[in-house]
Amino acid sequence: MAASAPLWVKGAEAKPVTVKSHADLVTIGNTGVKVSFLAQGTGYNGGARMSDHTRMGKEAFDRLLRYDLDHGISFIDTADLYGTHTYIRDTIRGLPRDKYALLTKIWPRTEYWNMASGGAVQEVNRYRKELGTDYLDVCLIHCLLNDKWVQEYARIRDELSELKQKKVVRAVGVSCHHFGALKIAANDPWVDVIFARINHKGRVMDASVDEVAPVLKQARANGKFVVGMKIFGAGELTKPEDKDASLQYVIKNALVDAMTIGMRKIEETEDSIARLNAALRS
Repeated sequence: MAASAPLWVKGAEAKPVTVKSHADLVTIGNTGVKVSFLAQGTGYNGGARMSDHTRMGKEAFDRLLRYDLDHGISFIDTADLYGTHTYIRDTIRGLPRDKYALLTKIWPRTEYWNMASGGAVQEVNRYRKELGTDYLDVCLIHCLLNDKWVQEYARIRDELSELKQKKVVRAVGVSCHHFGALKIAANDPWVDVIFARINHKGRVMDASVDEVAPVLKQARANGKFVVGMKIFGAGELTKPEDKDASLQYVIKNALVDAMTIGMRKIEETEDSIARLNAALRS
């Protein structure tokens, strides 16, 4: 992988990032779903329905998410894999439904902790109950690992489409952990939302920065709503100058429509907000 990214990426013409604040709302395509530019990720070091966000305990999680909501982060990024559905439910209980947007993800494979149904209806019904909501703003197929996912997960796609028609799910898409999967998602008419790993140093990404960045520009030019993840390299980019450089790179090259960061402390949220807003306004 490339050690660092070029300053400017050539590729398809995508609309520029025009928001000026982490809290500015952006609309997902023609779905009508509005989310804050910055999402709170809830799956740091996640796996088997656990994450650093569950390990911190409900009281600390509640304090963190309430701080986010009070400071304009209304986009909540979760997944069955993370085990944070019920934590989120307890925090948002009683809040007006239009004050937050819920994105979750279906783990499509059977694991020791997960018995995949092969579809989406069973999973989405459980997720809605766990989250205490009538509908999901966004539901993704989680962690695509190959370029055969369209065929491999045809039933999940079909059932998510049916749920979208019924307005039980308002937008659908994928979370990519494979470059071939990402390239297909960038051009697939079914996909509304793509979660893609991107940062200026190529840390924990699906391919080199030089390869991934043009695909994200193409995806956005195709009308996909790209949410950047691993902006800080899954915790590997800890130096202030690297954090700032990554934010600048992603924003100035118009690679994302929104981004998710797994802040674990209020201090981390404050730091991310300050750095992101500085990058957006520069």
